[in-house]
Amino acid sequence: MSSASSHPSAGPDRRTVVAAVGAAGLAAALTACGSGDDSSDAGSADAGATATGAASDGGGTALAKAADIPEGGGKIFKDHGVVVTQPMAGTYKAFSAECTHQGCAVGSIAGGMIVCPCHGSEFSVADGSVKKGPATKGLAPARITVSGDDIRLA
Repeated sequence: MSSASSHPSAGPDRRTVVAAVGAAGLAAALTACGSGDDSSDAGSADAGATATGAASDGGGTALAKAADIPEGGGKIFKDHGVVVTQPMAGTYKAFSAECTHQGCAVGSIAGGMIVCPCHGSEFSVADGSVKKGPATKGLAPARITVSGDDIRLA
């Protein structure tokens, strides 16, 4: 008679399971951290601003005619996720239409402010900076070109 137990192993041992769970958690955390990379070209000196008459190769998606963007205001292009503004006559700026607070789409432009309907954050039409929270970070600049009367995504 043998005193050793002859129970067959039904699956991986505890160490294997713990290691696999830890590796899966680490992979998920690294994926989540890398998905919101803010180090894109958005920080370039001319991002978001192109004066009327700037050179353009005609490329990019057509958004609007310059006359469609009111001076001191702007227009939201929900299908393209951008806001185009004209803070001063002949100066056009573009920003992401996604509020930096919780990712809602901005909903209106009034009184020189781009307004998020979700929690009331307001951003300047001139530079996308936060003028009223709860957002703490300005809207990301977007690249546009203006050629004659045509405004296009760059």
